[in-house]
Amino acid sequence: MLFGASTFIWVSPFSTQNIDLLTKVKNMGYDIIEIAVEDTNIIDWDTIKTVAHDLDLKITVSGAFGPERDISSTEPLHRELGKQYIIDCIKIAQNVGSPIFGGPVYSAVGKTRIVSDEQKKQERAWCIETLVEIGKIAADHGVVVGLEPLNRFETDMVNTVDQALSIVQEVSSPNLKIVLDTFHSNIEEKDIPASVRKIGKDLLCHVQGNESDRGTPGTGHLEWEGIRDALVEIGYDGAVVIETFGQPSKELARAACIWRPLANSADELAEEGLAFYKKMFS
Repeated sequence: MLFGASTFIWVSPFSTQNIDLLTKVKNMGYDIIEIAVEDTNIIDWDTIKTVAHDLDLKITVSGAFGPERDISSTEPLHRELGKQYIIDCIKIAQNVGSPIFGGPVYSAVGKTRIVSDEQKKQERAWCIETLVEIGKIAADHGVVVGLEPLNRFETDMVNTVDQALSIVQEVSSPNLKIVLDTFHSNIEEKDIPASVRKIGKDLLCHVQGNESDRGTPGTGHLEWEGIRDALVEIGYDGAVVIETFGQPSKELARAACIWRPLANSADELAEEGLAFYKKMFS
């Protein structure tokens, strides 16, 4: 099992100016830095790749989906911008050697409405249409796109593993799989270990192992032993990454409903979280 830390723990948005985070994460003992790509234009990827290589630090790439990056939007321009952003991130992932690009690729975070069944059906159709295209592009670049269910307070489209599986199975691309974030699962799944087994090794491409309150892993009420046992049972051999928000931008804080500090400091959360991971999963 490889362990990672998201740039979101320390900064939002991440840019080349924050490159020292790579050394910090490596020195803490992590295998991976997960770079959240909020703005593709403020990151010099070749420099990031060189520094990571010199540190022997792996990179994974995650997405940030605001209102204008929404492949299920009723606005054609937003659907196109969302598709182009995903394509850009697939190319970034290939460049830096990330096997995956993960996130709520299907919609904008914070989009929660009551709409007609007809509109829901149409939005899902737009989503499927684009993801079929994305699957082919991801295959061309040797990258897996990970579709991440979010809790009901952050999206009205994909809250559960069953909903995620429905989309992934309909798109039917070997390059579209599922990211499981245990924070969201804690809200939406009746049995998280059972949901891990339901996804299975073939479709589970990435795990964000977040605590029940998004604080330091091991300090909440998440069923970590059961999650670990389920991951072992299915033969999961990917990454487990902490993704929480130490200094979120106003937009991110609003979308993810972050209203208070989640730990005494970002460094403490990352250090203690890794110690817990090593104890639980190693």
